[in-house]
Amino acid sequence: MLARVANNLFWMGRYLERTEHIARYLNVNYFSSFDAPNETSQSRQFVLNSIVRMVDDDPEKETVLFEKKVLFDAALNDEKIFSIKSYFRMARDNASSARDMISTELYESINKLHHYINNYSIEYFTERGLDEFTTYVSKAVSQIKANIVTTMMHDDTYAIIHLGINLERATDVIRIIDTKYKDALSVQNETDFATSYEWTILLKCIQSFDMMKRHYKKAPTSKNTLDFLILNPECPKSVMSCLNNAKCQIDYLNKNHHSLSSAFLIGKLRAKYHYKRINEIEIGFDKFIQEIISELDEICISIEDELFKH
Repeated sequence: MLARVANNLFWMGRYLERTEHIARYLNVNYFSSFDAPNETSQSRQFVLNSIVRMVDDDPEKETVLFEKKVLFDAALNDEKIFSIKSYFRMARDNASSARDMISTELYESINKLHHYINNYSIEYFTERGLDEFTTYVSKAVSQIKANIVTTMMHDDTYAIIHLGINLERATDVIRIIDTKYKDALSVQNETDFATSYEWTILLKCIQSFDMMKRHYKKAPTSKNTLDFLILNPECPKSVMSCLNNAKCQIDYLNKNHHSLSSAFLIGKLRAKYHYKRINEIEIGFDKFIQEIISELDEICISIEDELFKH
């Protein structure tokens, strides 16, 4: 396989995952706020700030946010690199560049969603289309990922796509955790931080609410929510689960495990969090966020150097 094509497959996986997380975050974070038990969590400025901090790496320091603009920028503004429309366009472009390596069913499902997003009325979206649009996009990306599993050979192509999906999932989950952690801090004068409603929203944003309650048999708290989403290998959306999957995929693709290899870096990070306890993470939460984002970035750079620059 050409290095350029492998790179296309890796980034197709990453952009698919990123599209799904942003669509679901917009939907869950916006509509769950109506059920929040305190005034701050219900306020539009609080919700819009949460959305901006999640989707934009470098948000502008605006004193007042306008709902239609924030939602349009996050979903359909093709001039914003962080919008759903921009991310999915890049997913489709990468799929097109690797067209001969993927199944017809997969490519057609990507193309179908691409046209849906491009043809969606901006006016309708900003007035009353948020739920319809984000729900459709989330379900469509889930179907696309199902097509990867059910219609493609489980070979190098499959491993590269899923390597991108899992590393992106770990990164997105960390970004969402960071955003909702800060949301919980900002409302702690109205509600107890440890039992804040923001933990429920966080779990729903990552499709883990029901399974977390089943696992712990209690209501969400800061401790059990963070433990479930970061350290629990049985939760398919957890950082630990993503690292376990990424390790399997990189081992399949690259048998070179020298100390600077991506396989070594993934294994090292995986071992670090295998023996980590949630109390240690909570004590230095900001440091944890900075470190793990940096470590995931380092892994992705290493993968590109090893696999995509030959």
